Amino acid sequence: MGVMSGPYVIRGSVSLPEAELMWRFSRSSGPGGQHVNTSDSQVELRFDLAATDALPEVWKARALERLAGRLVGGVVSVRASEHRSQWRNRETAAVRLAALLAEATAPPPKPRIKRKVPRGINERRLREKKQRGDTKRGRSGRDW
Repeated sequence: MGVMSGPYVIRGSVSLPEAELMWRFSRSSGPGGQHVNTSDSQVELRFDLAATDALPEVWKARALERLAGRLVGGVVSVRASEHRSQWRNRETAAVRLAALLAEATAPPPKPRIKRKVPRGINERRLREKKQRGDTKRGRSGRDW
C-alpha cells in the first residue's frame, strides 16, 4: 500500500489530523464471490470531535452543535463500503468526513435584509395579471 493521498482539507489551512483518525475495517455486505468472505473492505472512520485540538474553538463549538444528532460521546463516524477495495473505501470515508466537517463548521449565512418591492414592479405585475385574465376571458365562447 502506498501513502494516503495527502491531507484532507476541511477549509483554508485546516485539515483532518491523521493521528486523530480512528479506522475500523469489517466485511462489506452484499453479493460477491469467495473473496468477499475474507476481505475487510468496509471502512468505518471515527473522529473525536469533542477532544480534538485541530479545529479552531469557534468551529469546534459550531460543529458540535450542528452534528449533535450524529455524535456518540463526542465522536463522529463515517462509513464507506461502496468500493471493492479497502483502499478506495478509506479514501471515500476520509473525503466524506472532511466534507461533513466543512459543512458543519461553515459560518452561518448573513441574515437576509428585507426590502420594499418597488411600486413600478408591483404595478407591472398587476397590469400583466389583468391582461392575462382578459385574454382568458376572451377565449370563452359566451358573448354577454
